[in-house]
Amino acid sequence: MNLSIAIVGLPNVGKSTLFNALLKQQVALAANYPFATIEPNVGVVPVPDARLQTLADLVHSKKIVPAVVEFVDIAGLVKGAAQGAGLGNQFLSHIRETLAVCHVLRAFTDPDIIREGSVDPKADLETIRTELQLADLSTLEKQKPPKGALNQSEAKRWSTVDKFKATLNEGKQLRVAIADADEALIAKELSLLTSKRELFVLNIDEAQIAQQQHFVQKFSEELNVEPSQIVVVSAKIESELASLSEEDQKLYLADLGLNESGLDRLIRAAYQTLALQSFLTAGEQEVRAWTIRVGSTAVEAAGEIHTDFMKKFIKANIVKYADFISAGGWKGAKETGKMRQEGRDYVMQEGDVVEFMIGG
Repeated sequence: MNLSIAIVGLPNVGKSTLFNALLKQQVALAANYPFATIEPNVGVVPVPDARLQTLADLVHSKKIVPAVVEFVDIAGLVKGAAQGAGLGNQFLSHIRETLAVCHVLRAFTDPDIIREGSVDPKADLETIRTELQLADLSTLEKQKPPKGALNQSEAKRWSTVDKFKATLNEGKQLRVAIADADEALIAKELSLLTSKRELFVLNIDEAQIAQQQHFVQKFSEELNVEPSQIVVVSAKIESELASLSEEDQKLYLADLGLNESGLDRLIRAAYQTLALQSFLTAGEQEVRAWTIRVGSTAVEAAGEIHTDFMKKFIKANIVKYADFISAGGWKGAKETGKMRQEGRDYVMQEGDVVEFMIGG
């Protein structure tokens, strides 16, 4: 599945610096003035997963293919963006195609960087959310009521549009109003921005990085969001890490008292917030990680590899990752009884190593 995340925020909060660090190259212009990002920059970043190399070594695979996250760096939004202020709502359209919205919030104190409307994380978030709400309201107001007698589907759709408009007029996010799968589908079809899951990156001073947990707790209460949705980073540190070798990165992080980079923490938070997990395939040609939703069945997982696999699915050979490693691969897993054969309705688990049996 396409795990895509829009990076949004006011100008000069560190979005492009963070984006550059995530991609480990300067693909976005990080400059000390508003609207340095003129077009949405898109970057595909591999999901860190140490299991892949271990699997590749074990099965002597020729290639490793990690799961990926697509980050879209959106130009700085300002108050009035939904009505065309700043660079206008042309950039809001780039958010519509993504799965989640990552709010970058300024919590650093550098007086030399122009604030350009930024006040504090809570006020900044309210500004951005308001613009997204206004954009959604504009989308919904363009929906015309169907004429004549309505069938059940049309009636549901129109009542949902009315419900969504009322929710937005109350200043609320649509995500909190979606009550069932039908409403979620309508929100998706209309590409409504405030129906998307949210992540929050707090960009703090370099000297404060050891106080991550303090900032998570403080701002989860101030912003009224779950601590698991908040990732505390120093964009400056992430930028410095991006220029180092993998070994030097580990040493630098250790010196800072950190176990992992901001990238690792952001992707982990994304998986948790979006209820995602990975399954693994391991063969001589390639070892690969695949992203699926928690609760996906074996036949749905097979469909991630190829849609035809869903129609031609026979069964799945499945081994827990730890068992696969300890058994020495497929042959050992089968001989020791660690390999199970599961049907199409089996609910996939994180880290399952899978071999799908597909009919002709």
